[in-house]
Amino acid sequence: MGMPSSDDVVLIEPAKNSGDPTVVTVNCPDQAGLGCDLCRIILEFGLSISRADFSTDGRWCYIVFWVVPHSTSHKVNWDSLKNRLSCASPPCLGPFYFDQKSNVTSVPSLYLLKFCFVDRKGLLHDVAKILTELEFTIQRVKVMTTPDGKVVDLFFITDGLDLLHTEKRRSDTCRHLASVFKECCISCELQLAGPEYESLQAFSSLPLPIAEELFSCEQLEEKTCSQALCTDTIADKATVTVDNNMSPAHTLLQLKCIDQKGLFYDILRTSKDCNIRVAYGRFSSSLKGYRNMDLFIQQTDGKKIMDPKHQLMLCSRLKAEMLRPFRVIIANRGPDTELLVANPVELSGKGRPRVFYDVTLALKTLGICIFSAEIARHSTQDQQWEVYRFLLNENCEVPLASAQARKQIVDRVKKTLMGW
Repeated sequence: MGMPSSDDVVLIEPAKNSGDPTVVTVNCPDQAGLGCDLCRIILEFGLSISRADFSTDGRWCYIVFWVVPHSTSHKVNWDSLKNRLSCASPPCLGPFYFDQKSNVTSVPSLYLLKFCFVDRKGLLHDVAKILTELEFTIQRVKVMTTPDGKVVDLFFITDGLDLLHTEKRRSDTCRHLASVFKECCISCELQLAGPEYESLQAFSSLPLPIAEELFSCEQLEEKTCSQALCTDTIADKATVTVDNNMSPAHTLLQLKCIDQKGLFYDILRTSKDCNIRVAYGRFSSSLKGYRNMDLFIQQTDGKKIMDPKHQLMLCSRLKAEMLRPFRVIIANRGPDTELLVANPVELSGKGRPRVFYDVTLALKTLGICIFSAEIARHSTQDQQWEVYRFLLNENCEVPLASAQARKQIVDRVKKTLMGW
């Protein structure tokens, strides 16, 4: 296989007609979890993977994604996407690369963006939308509404362009936010995060009843359907089968699942966290609302998965992640109403992209105002979660005390997160 130049690591072929997918090809040295990392970036750019093919010999990989925007109005910066995918791919340095496997990717610097706004409906989503368009990733957030109708937002962000260390990037960001929100913007500051970030790390523990409701529903029986992602029979929503006869060197996983946003990312994220190597995979186009995937996999020692207990554990984990990549509930927080959304965190420590964006979009669509919001981590026995807590404003058009209204909120948030 020829060695591509750095410019050829990622190739993007624009869609020929409106509605057609854009073809993204990645041709580079392989590394553990690379497919998951690339899918995460694609999801971060507001794109859905309609098809995918990838293969690797353990040293070199070739991946093709067919991608489409989540919405027709969404504008994608394809040059920036190419740059981000190229940066995530191992360098094409020939034999030198294979002698440098211990190299560790640097952790991006964390910055604090501090806003003060005059409050209005949908403000939090509008801010999240601008930050997403500017290619910032929201790592933590603390939003507080003051008695005089002002909102103080603390966004802890990282920069996909890795330019926040420059005065120009910081000043351009503040000027852009001020120009978009005009008279609503009272002040805007952007600086390297300091000790105030550490205070948000110690996230107040969830009350035990809330934690149990949010995290203990691991079983997938029909009786839990009210908290599942659909109302149909749960067993029909996802299937995983194992075949060790198809290939002499690999175990074949055949997966079928209802189509949803980020499905391929969830599968590769789970495989990465379970130390599974994917040698070849095909992610087929949606057929009658379902996706079919074929994955030829190995353990880290290069052997097939023959242990029935290991097979059962992997299949159960994949099925659970496909069925419920999010947990969404509404609970009482004293006299107030709180929306909680949780999603698994990768073992690498990375959270899922665009969750804050999607949840605030769903609430804005319903006309529900947010009194306060925060993001932090919560650990259960075998999983770390990113938890989004939104204290909802009672002075809105929706009667939050109504069971029907609460169900409507949960359903809308789930459907927005799943892309339905």
